[in-house]
Amino acid sequence: MSTTYLNIVNSVLRRLREEEVSDVTQNTYSKMVGDFVNDAKRSVEDSHDWSALRTTIVVPTVADTTEYSLTNAGERVKIYSVINDTSNFFMRYESPNWFNNAYYISGEVTGTPDSYTFSGVDSSDDTKVRVYPKPDGVYSLRFDLIAREAELSSSSDTTVLPKNAIVHAAVALLARERGETGGTTAQDYFLIADKHLSDAIALDAYKNPEEFIYTVP
Repeated sequence: MSTTYLNIVNSVLRRLREEEVSDVTQNTYSKMVGDFVNDAKRSVEDSHDWSALRTTIVVPTVADTTEYSLTNAGERVKIYSVINDTSNFFMRYESPNWFNNAYYISGEVTGTPDSYTFSGVDSSDDTKVRVYPKPDGVYSLRFDLIAREAELSSSSDTTVLPKNAIVHAAVALLARERGETGGTTAQDYFLIADKHLSDAIALDAYKNPEEFIYTVP
Protein backbone atom coordinates (compact mmCIF):
# COMPACT_ATOMS: atom_id res chain seq x y z
CA MET A 1 0.00 0.00 0.00
CA SER A 2 1.37 3.41 -0.93
CA THR A 3 2.15 6.04 1.73
CA THR A 4 2.11 9.81 1.30
CA TYR A 5 5.14 12.02 1.76
CA LEU A 6 3.27 14.00 4.44
CA ASN A 7 2.40 10.84 6.36
CA ILE A 8 6.05 9.77 6.45
CA VAL A 9 7.27 13.23 7.50
CA ASN A 10 4.74 13.34 10.36
CA SER A 11 5.73 9.84 11.46
CA VAL A 12 9.33 11.07 11.68
CA LEU A 13 8.34 14.28 13.52
CA ARG A 14 6.38 12.36 16.16
CA ARG A 15 9.35 10.12 16.87
CA LEU A 16 11.52 13.20 17.31
CA ARG A 17 8.94 14.70 19.72
CA GLU A 18 8.08 17.48 17.28
CA GLU A 19 4.71 18.91 16.25
CA GLU A 20 3.04 17.43 13.20
CA VAL A 21 2.49 19.61 10.13
CA SER A 22 -0.27 19.90 7.54
CA ASP A 23 2.22 20.41 4.71
CA VAL A 24 5.80 19.26 4.29
CA THR A 25 6.86 22.85 3.49
CA GLN A 26 5.06 24.32 6.51
CA ASN A 27 8.23 25.44 8.27
CA THR A 28 12.00 25.26 8.01
CA TYR A 29 12.29 22.15 10.17
CA SER A 30 9.61 20.19 8.30
CA LYS A 31 11.38 21.05 5.04
CA MET A 32 14.62 19.67 6.45
CA VAL A 33 12.83 16.53 7.64
CA GLY A 34 11.48 16.16 4.11
CA ASP A 35 15.01 16.30 2.72
CA PHE A 36 16.17 13.58 5.12
CA VAL A 37 13.11 11.49 4.25
CA ASN A 38 14.13 11.61 0.60
CA ASP A 39 17.70 10.65 1.55
CA ALA A 40 16.34 7.73 3.55
CA LYS A 41 13.99 6.72 0.75
CA ARG A 42 16.84 6.69 -1.78
CA SER A 43 18.93 4.52 0.54
CA VAL A 44 16.07 2.06 1.10
CA GLU A 45 15.21 2.01 -2.60
CA ASP A 46 18.78 1.21 -3.68
CA SER A 47 19.26 -1.53 -1.08
CA HIS A 48 17.04 -4.11 -2.78
CA ASP A 49 15.12 -4.84 -6.00
CA TRP A 50 11.70 -4.26 -4.46
CA SER A 51 8.88 -6.25 -6.05
CA ALA A 52 6.58 -3.22 -5.79
CA LEU A 53 8.82 -1.37 -8.26
CA ARG A 54 8.62 -4.07 -10.92
CA THR A 55 6.67 -3.16 -14.01
CA THR A 56 6.38 -3.89 -17.72
CA ILE A 57 6.80 -1.23 -20.38
CA VAL A 58 5.62 -2.08 -23.87
CA VAL A 59 7.45 -0.34 -26.70
CA PRO A 60 5.95 -0.45 -30.19
CA THR A 61 8.65 -0.15 -32.81
CA VAL A 62 8.51 2.03 -35.90
CA ALA A 63 9.94 0.92 -39.23
CA ASP A 64 13.54 2.14 -39.74
CA THR A 65 13.77 3.55 -36.18
CA THR A 66 16.39 1.96 -33.92
CA GLU A 67 16.24 4.04 -30.70
CA TYR A 68 13.36 4.20 -28.19
CA SER A 69 12.61 5.69 -24.76
CA LEU A 70 11.30 3.59 -21.88
CA THR A 71 8.64 6.14 -20.99
CA ASN A 72 8.17 6.77 -17.23
CA ALA A 73 10.92 4.30 -16.33
CA GLY A 74 13.40 6.95 -15.23
CA GLU A 75 17.16 6.62 -15.54
CA ARG A 76 17.82 4.17 -12.67
CA VAL A 77 16.34 1.06 -14.24
CA LYS A 78 17.20 -2.61 -14.00
CA ILE A 79 15.95 -4.74 -16.89
CA TYR A 80 15.15 -8.38 -16.16
CA SER A 81 14.00 -9.52 -19.55
CA VAL A 82 12.92 -8.22 -22.94
CA ILE A 83 10.47 -10.10 -25.14
CA ASN A 84 9.67 -9.49 -28.77
CA ASP A 85 5.99 -10.20 -28.15
CA THR A 86 5.12 -10.02 -31.82
CA SER A 87 7.65 -12.68 -32.85
CA ASN A 88 7.44 -14.62 -29.55
CA PHE A 89 11.06 -14.83 -28.33
CA PHE A 90 13.32 -13.34 -25.67
CA MET A 91 15.64 -10.61 -26.90
CA ARG A 92 19.27 -10.61 -25.76
CA TYR A 93 21.41 -7.79 -24.39
CA GLU A 94 24.48 -6.78 -26.38
CA SER A 95 27.14 -4.18 -25.54
CA PRO A 96 27.27 -0.73 -27.18
CA ASN A 97 30.48 -1.82 -28.96
CA TRP A 98 28.65 -4.83 -30.39
CA PHE A 99 25.97 -2.46 -31.72
CA ASN A 100 28.53 -0.08 -33.20
CA ASN A 101 30.13 -2.99 -35.01
CA ALA A 102 26.77 -4.30 -36.23
CA TYR A 103 25.52 -0.95 -37.49
CA TYR A 104 28.64 0.85 -38.67
CA ILE A 105 31.17 -1.85 -39.59
CA SER A 106 29.37 -5.07 -40.48
CA GLY A 107 26.57 -3.20 -42.20
CA GLU A 108 22.95 -2.54 -41.29
CA VAL A 109 20.45 -5.37 -41.32
CA THR A 110 16.69 -4.77 -41.40
CA GLY A 111 14.28 -7.27 -39.90
CA THR A 112 12.83 -8.51 -36.61
CA PRO A 113 14.59 -6.96 -33.56
CA ASP A 114 16.31 -9.62 -31.45
CA SER A 115 18.89 -7.58 -29.48
CA TYR A 116 18.97 -4.42 -27.38
CA THR A 117 21.43 -2.15 -25.59
CA PHE A 118 21.29 1.04 -23.53
CA SER A 119 21.81 4.41 -25.21
CA GLY A 120 21.61 7.11 -22.53
CA VAL A 121 18.57 9.08 -21.36
CA ASP A 122 16.10 11.38 -23.10
CA SER A 123 15.02 14.93 -22.20
CA SER A 124 12.58 13.52 -19.61
CA ASP A 125 15.38 11.55 -17.91
CA ASP A 126 13.92 8.26 -19.12
CA THR A 127 16.28 5.48 -20.19
CA LYS A 128 16.76 5.00 -23.94
CA VAL A 129 17.51 1.72 -25.70
CA ARG A 130 18.62 0.73 -29.20
CA VAL A 131 17.45 -2.40 -30.96
CA TYR A 132 18.93 -4.59 -33.68
CA PRO A 133 18.24 -5.41 -36.45
CA LYS A 134 16.64 -2.17 -37.59
CA PRO A 135 12.87 -2.83 -37.42
CA ASP A 136 11.20 -3.44 -40.74
CA GLY A 137 7.75 -2.77 -39.27
CA VAL A 138 5.78 -2.61 -36.03
CA TYR A 139 6.85 -5.01 -33.27
CA SER A 140 5.65 -5.04 -29.66
CA LEU A 141 8.66 -5.20 -27.31
CA ARG A 142 7.98 -5.97 -23.63
CA PHE A 143 10.57 -4.68 -21.14
CA ASP A 144 10.21 -6.25 -17.68
CA LEU A 145 12.13 -4.03 -15.30
CA ILE A 146 12.59 -2.22 -12.02
CA ALA A 147 11.49 1.43 -12.40
CA ARG A 148 12.69 3.38 -9.39
CA GLU A 149 10.57 6.26 -8.10
CA ALA A 150 11.18 9.97 -8.43
CA GLU A 151 12.07 12.08 -5.40
CA LEU A 152 9.11 13.03 -3.21
CA SER A 153 8.26 16.74 -3.47
CA SER A 154 4.55 17.42 -2.88
CA SER A 155 2.86 16.46 0.40
CA SER A 156 0.48 14.20 -1.54
CA ASP A 157 3.26 12.34 -3.40
CA THR A 158 3.33 8.65 -2.56
CA THR A 159 5.81 5.80 -2.35
CA VAL A 160 5.22 2.05 -2.48
CA LEU A 161 8.45 1.33 -0.60
CA PRO A 162 8.23 -0.01 3.00
CA LYS A 163 7.20 2.90 5.21
CA ASN A 164 8.87 1.78 8.45
CA ALA A 165 12.24 1.30 6.79
CA ILE A 166 12.12 4.87 5.42
CA VAL A 167 10.81 6.42 8.66
CA HIS A 168 13.43 4.85 10.91
CA ALA A 169 16.26 5.55 8.47
CA ALA A 170 15.18 9.22 8.38
CA VAL A 171 14.97 9.35 12.19
CA ALA A 172 18.51 7.96 12.41
CA LEU A 173 19.84 10.56 9.97
CA LEU A 174 18.11 13.40 11.84
CA ALA A 175 19.26 12.11 15.22
CA ARG A 176 22.84 12.13 13.96
CA GLU A 177 22.33 15.68 12.68
CA ARG A 178 21.06 17.12 15.97
CA GLY A 179 22.57 14.78 18.55
CA GLU A 180 21.00 12.51 21.16
CA THR A 181 17.18 12.39 21.14
CA GLY A 182 15.34 11.42 24.32
CA GLY A 183 18.24 9.35 25.59
CA THR A 184 18.60 7.36 22.38
CA THR A 185 21.80 7.81 20.45
CA ALA A 186 22.08 8.11 16.69
CA GLN A 187 23.94 4.79 16.63
CA ASP A 188 20.98 3.11 18.35
CA TYR A 189 18.61 4.61 15.81
CA PHE A 190 20.74 3.30 12.92
CA LEU A 191 20.61 -0.20 14.43
CA ILE A 192 16.82 0.06 14.65
CA ALA A 193 16.64 1.32 11.06
CA ASP A 194 18.84 -1.53 9.82
CA LYS A 195 16.56 -4.07 11.55
CA HIS A 196 13.45 -2.62 9.89
CA LEU A 197 15.19 -2.63 6.50
CA SER A 198 16.52 -6.19 6.78
CA ASP A 199 13.08 -7.45 7.87
CA ALA A 200 11.40 -5.70 4.93
CA ILE A 201 13.94 -7.14 2.47
CA ALA A 202 13.52 -10.65 3.90
CA LEU A 203 9.74 -10.49 3.52
CA ASP A 204 9.94 -9.09 -0.01
CA ALA A 205 12.50 -11.69 -1.07
CA TYR A 206 9.90 -14.44 -0.56
CA LYS A 207 8.00 -13.06 -3.57
CA ASN A 208 10.86 -13.96 -5.92
CA PRO A 209 12.78 -16.72 -4.10
CA GLU A 210 14.38 -18.07 -7.28
CA GLU A 211 16.49 -14.90 -7.58
CA PHE A 212 18.25 -15.68 -4.30
CA ILE A 213 19.20 -19.28 -5.11
CA TYR A 214 22.74 -19.74 -6.39
CA THR A 215 23.18 -22.52 -8.91
CA VAL A 216 26.61 -23.86 -9.77
CA PRO A 217 27.10 -23.57 -13.56
